[in-house]
Amino acid sequence: MEISLFNSLLLISMALFAGALNSIAGGGTFFTFPVLLAIGVPPITANASNTVALCPASIAGAWAYRQELRPLKNRLLSLSLIAFIGGGLGGILLLYIEERLFTYLIPYLILLATLLFAFSDQIKKYVRHTQTHQPASLQRRVLETLVKLFTAIYGGFFGAGLGIMLLGALAISHQEELHTLNALKNILSAIIYSVAVITFTLAGAVSWSHTLIMMLGTIVGGYFGVSLARCLPPHQLKRFIVTVGTGLTLYYFIRSMQ
Repeated sequence: MEISLFNSLLLISMALFAGALNSIAGGGTFFTFPVLLAIGVPPITANASNTVALCPASIAGAWAYRQELRPLKNRLLSLSLIAFIGGGLGGILLLYIEERLFTYLIPYLILLATLLFAFSDQIKKYVRHTQTHQPASLQRRVLETLVKLFTAIYGGFFGAGLGIMLLGALAISHQEELHTLNALKNILSAIIYSVAVITFTLAGAVSWSHTLIMMLGTIVGGYFGVSLARCLPPHQLKRFIVTVGTGLTLYYFIRSMQ
C-alpha cells in the first residue's frame, strides 16, 4: 500500500510519541492504532500492523527481565504454553472475524483498554493484596488457567491493555512480589505478541509499508522516552492518555451509530 508523504510524517510522529509513552507510562496503542484507521488502513490490517510494529518493544522488555525469570523456569513452561496457544487463537480469531464485526467492536475494545489503563494502579494494589498461600483446589486451578487463556486470546486479538490484564490474571494464582510478576507479565506479553505476529505475517494481514515506519518510530521514541521520563510526571501523562482513550471511545461509538 502506497503512503503519501503527509501520512508517512503523521504515522512516524505518532509512532515516536507512542514509543516514548510506552517507555514512560504505557498507552502507545491509543495513538498508533487510531492513526492507522484515520489514514485509511482497514481495521483488521491496522490492528495486525500495529501489533507487529509494537512487538519488538515487548521482546526487549522481556529480555531485560531475564535474570528475575531464572528461578521460575518450571512454572514458566506451563505459562508460556498458555500464552502461546492463546496468542495464536487470538490472532486466528482476528483473521477470521468479519471486518464489519471488528469495526463494531472497536469502541468496546478501546473502552476496555481505557478502563484497564485508568484503573491500573488499583489493579496493582489488588495484585499486592489478593495473593493467598492456601493450596488451590482443582476447580480453582482450572478457573485460573481459563482466565490466563482468555487474557492471552485477548492479547492476540487486540492487545491494548494486555499488560494490566496479565498482572491481574497472574495475581490470582501466584504469590511472588509485584516485581517478579511484572517480569512474568513481560515475557508472556512477548510470547503472545510474537505468536500473533507470526500468524498475521503468514496470513499476509500486515501492511509492511506502514509497519516498518511505525517500528522505526517506536524504537527511537522508546529510546528517548527513557530520558523524557526523568522530566515528566507519569501521573499527568496517565491522565492525558486516559482522556485520549475516553475521547476515542466516544468518537468510535458515535461513528458506529451513523
